[in-house]
Amino acid sequence: MHARFPSSMLAIRDIDHLVLRCRDMATMEAFYCRVLGAVVERRRPDLGLLHLRAGASQIDLVSIDGPLGLQGGAAPAKEGRNLDHFCLNVEPFDVDAIVAHLKANDVPVGEIRERFGASGTGLTIYLTDPEGNTVELKGSSQHGPGAKR
Repeated sequence: MHARFPSSMLAIRDIDHLVLRCRDMATMEAFYCRVLGAVVERRRPDLGLLHLRAGASQIDLVSIDGPLGLQGGAAPAKEGRNLDHFCLNVEPFDVDAIVAHLKANDVPVGEIRERFGASGTGLTIYLTDPEGNTVELKGSSQHGPGAKR
């Protein structure tokens, strides 16, 4: 039997994207595109970042030796992590109410700014779950899927 929690003020719509840290970007791109059918949507060589379209969601590949990948510590292996973070689309997205809710639940609030994701560019809030996983909450996008910023 599962314990039930009181209803949260947040309503998760779906998963926007997840970010994988990679040792070999070319091999990972080939796997996700040629083997699994993802499509390259956007390249950000300045960040060591590749956005892949995976249906309505996105899989982002980040090179471990690029600006974003270097922030994640050891390379993916038994002692290193390869999941950088995952992003949840949340509706409605009232920043002040969400921040107040997180703080009321003793969750430190990270950076709040606009970021690109599967559904376009939208305002996001970073936080960390109790096990140390980075979670990004994302509001409605200003532009639809595939929109360029």
